[in-house]
Amino acid sequence: MGVAMDVVFTYEPKEDFRVELKREFPDQQFHFCKNVKEAGEILAEAQIAVTMGEDLTPEILENCQQLKWIMVTSAGLEKMPFDSIRERGIMVTNARGIHKIPMAEFTLGLMLQHAKKFPVIGEQEKEKTWSRRIGSAELHDHVLLVLGAGAIGGEVARLSKAFGMKVIGINSSGEAKDHFDEMYTFEGMDKVLGSADYIVSVLPSTKETRSLLTIDHFKAMKESAAFINIGRGDLVEEEVLLRAAGDHLVEKIYLDVFKDEPLPADHPFWEEESITITPHVSSITEHYMPRALSIFKTNLLAYHNGEELINIIDTERGY
Repeated sequence: MGVAMDVVFTYEPKEDFRVELKREFPDQQFHFCKNVKEAGEILAEAQIAVTMGEDLTPEILENCQQLKWIMVTSAGLEKMPFDSIRERGIMVTNARGIHKIPMAEFTLGLMLQHAKKFPVIGEQEKEKTWSRRIGSAELHDHVLLVLGAGAIGGEVARLSKAFGMKVIGINSSGEAKDHFDEMYTFEGMDKVLGSADYIVSVLPSTKETRSLLTIDHFKAMKESAAFINIGRGDLVEEEVLLRAAGDHLVEKIYLDVFKDEPLPADHPFWEEESITITPHVSSITEHYMPRALSIFKTNLLAYHNGEELINIIDTERGY
């Protein structure tokens, strides 16, 4: 291994993770800080920073003259100051790929909940009501449209095929992908919106995806459709979602991501009966940080050995 460099974490991983890193990289200088403010002067001298991706600012980077590499232990990068990062020639990597299992399982959970009317059954249990007229359905032979056919979307597709669903994908190229029956570009989305029983977005936040879906897209959907967003909250303007719900353009809207988080207690989403809120938990399981740090350890070894790193981000595109 090459010369050890200061590695500053702008958050504190669990103790067992810290011990593991020190054990596997005994010559490395690790600094685990509660937040970016505490990192302070240490970060200013560091060559490697590890962050959750929401705390670095242009002002902070102004003082980080030695910084060469930023590891973001999440997949989302929309709050990263890419202009400042490009100016300084800093490399950025992230934890892309670690979310596909939990987020795909979460999506299938919502789809099954919707089809099998589990919330209705739960309410009946509370009320001690015995009624078999709950209108449950099957996923089998239904159509799923996935917006974003990357690692997460591909895993959603794979699991959905196991339930006998027809799966259509949308990506920037329209190029065929495993587990998808059909693939279209964003320009071709209008052709298939009306055939989908479930529309799931796993899209990141980019210039191309912000406010991508309009009220006309929801008008094109089936009234019986369910819309699920586990990607990013700026995909659809809040006013559009409220109108789609209020006008019953779709049967149900499931939201795990929002423009502003946490979602304020007085937000109208909470009161809308056809909108179900989950607190941005689709990717959170006990395996989240071990998977993220596994990527970091692989890259740290490669960095010291002068080898190519994985999950390098195009700072122009933001992903």
